[in-house]
Amino acid sequence: MTYQRWTLRTEHTSYTVRLSPDGPWAELDAWGPLGVEDGPSALDWSHRTHFITPADAAPAEYLPSGLRPFTGAELVVGGPGADRGVWWEFDSAQETEGSLRLAFVDELIGLRTVLCYETVPGTDVLLRWAEFTATTELRLERLDSAAVNVPVSGAARLTYLSGQWSQEFQHTRLDLTRGTFTIGSTQGVAGHAYAPWLAVQDGDAAYGVALEWPGNWHITAEAEPGGAVRVRAGRVPHEGAVLMAAGQTLATPRLACAFSPDGLDGLSRVWHRYERRLSGDRLHRTRKVLYNSWEATGFDVDAAGQLELAKAAADIGAELFVVDDGWFTGRADDTGGLGDWYPDPAAFPQGFDRFVADVRALGLDFGLWVEPEAVSPGSRLYAEHPEWVHRIEGRPARLVRNQLLLDLGRTDVQDFVVGTLDRLLGAHGIGYLKWDMNRPPTERGRPGTGPAAPADLDAEHVAGYLRVLDHLRAAHPDVTVEGCAGGGGRIEHATIARTDVVWPSDNTAPMDRLRIQHGFLHAHAPHVMSSWVTDAPGIFDPRPRSLAFRFVNAMCGVLGIGADLRAWSPEQRAEAARWTARYKEVRDVVHHGEARLLGTPDDPTCGVQYDAGDRTVVAALSTGRLDGAPLLPGRPDRLRLRGLDPAARYRDTATGASYSGAHLLHHGLPFAWSAEHDADLVVLSRR
Repeated sequence: MTYQRWTLRTEHTSYTVRLSPDGPWAELDAWGPLGVEDGPSALDWSHRTHFITPADAAPAEYLPSGLRPFTGAELVVGGPGADRGVWWEFDSAQETEGSLRLAFVDELIGLRTVLCYETVPGTDVLLRWAEFTATTELRLERLDSAAVNVPVSGAARLTYLSGQWSQEFQHTRLDLTRGTFTIGSTQGVAGHAYAPWLAVQDGDAAYGVALEWPGNWHITAEAEPGGAVRVRAGRVPHEGAVLMAAGQTLATPRLACAFSPDGLDGLSRVWHRYERRLSGDRLHRTRKVLYNSWEATGFDVDAAGQLELAKAAADIGAELFVVDDGWFTGRADDTGGLGDWYPDPAAFPQGFDRFVADVRALGLDFGLWVEPEAVSPGSRLYAEHPEWVHRIEGRPARLVRNQLLLDLGRTDVQDFVVGTLDRLLGAHGIGYLKWDMNRPPTERGRPGTGPAAPADLDAEHVAGYLRVLDHLRAAHPDVTVEGCAGGGGRIEHATIARTDVVWPSDNTAPMDRLRIQHGFLHAHAPHVMSSWVTDAPGIFDPRPRSLAFRFVNAMCGVLGIGADLRAWSPEQRAEAARWTARYKEVRDVVHHGEARLLGTPDDPTCGVQYDAGDRTVVAALSTGRLDGAPLLPGRPDRLRLRGLDPAARYRDTATGASYSGAHLLHHGLPFAWSAEHDADLVVLSRR
């Protein structure tokens, strides 16, 4: 039987879709290395479907509940006076270089659905989403972005990133033989509990998805009969459904789909390359060594104390000084001030501009913390505009962290936030902005407009958030923007595309942070990972580690320092200056090179390898026991490198030691760890 078939090609992969011979839907024919489509489909299993329909058994790209009644649909629609369900017919295909649009129409209910595909040049990422156009009023109870089918030979190995506040991005695995697995968030942000990212492995082959959506979301994997895993992903309307008016068109968030034949480590490099592309020209902006004053001073911010810290930061080589929470009026603690974004004249008696000039005179750029979506009940802003917060008419507004959340879906609130940021950035010499968000929407309502159900408040808040970020990028292109939400609560591709760095976690303790960063780097690139050196003790793993360990770990991304430098000894400051100088020598390799994760935090030695041109940088960290060294005989731990040329020679630029590529691949780099020496940064030059 002949049928229509389309193949989209990325740099190293093919993705082939066909119209099913069994019904009016598109289904996956092949996905894998270039040329994988040349042969019988691995997903074309038996069409015997006892007690289910052919659509339920198909490796369908996207199906509505009317056509797929039993095994999970991506689209659930109802209309006034109509039965729930869509029974569409194929309408048309539009194919261009690197893109495909497949249209399906249900004229009875009045819905046109277009399945959209787009390859990302220079990467192995395929973007997928759906677009809906209604000719009558409709109620969309489910509107996923896409479904992804993965053939597996046995149990599917799922890898996801789980956790909680201060323990984000924990690398977690699950073997799914049969059944359903779901992760997601209804907190109005990606959330601390799960990242909107999932990998499915079949042997060495790794397939991944990541949802571009800073609101409510889900990713669901179903191990189905016949040896396949079907992953569905999309946004989750807070109000339970999205109402469409006649003539309205609505697009779902984009789902990025990636494949690597080299397992999770290879898949991570696909994501890294994609995020380097998302950064655009900002990728080549030097990410400065940051000092942030929060852990040193908390809310106790004044010009004299901040300048003392700034001088100490400049002395160890910092390039940027960021004043965190506590700089604005009414902010003696977390009970007040939010919304009234004016520097506190009592904290800066000679004026805020004089303070900023004094920081800049030290050779430092200047940055500021803000939380634009938050408002304190005692603030002037709340007194003037109580209707601007999310709350339900006639119900109490609940405080979280002693604050309320502005309804950023309102255009007047967006205009206020834009005006506030424009004023701060235009009036003062601010080169860095840290955007924080410390509470989820609990009462999702809009006072004075009636029940929330007719509105799509989650999507409207997302649109407002992205509008403000887009304005920041256009109006203040030289300002570096950091994304933060109580740590890693809002990290996904829409935010990463509009910021320069993101903050993975508020937990900066050495062993805890190692696990956070290990998981983070599976999904996200080093050049967006802000990481600080502090004195914080471990929360989950209290084992002490050296200052060198803290620096090497932080140097795996974008180096920052957050300790109270006034309490450090001259020896500690001198060591910090040496590490900072070393970081500046290699940060271009760390941020632009190909990264390889070496081992895990459960191994005695683990690390990250970065390769760019003829330079290889290895951040090595000792996580295990010392096995009696040096009192008992033993040999150094070794960290096997990957991706090197076996026939080339590599010279350690610090020690002069020379190794063949084959030696480093087979035996690895040697490290003689001790209680005083638990981390190292090795730079290899290829000869």
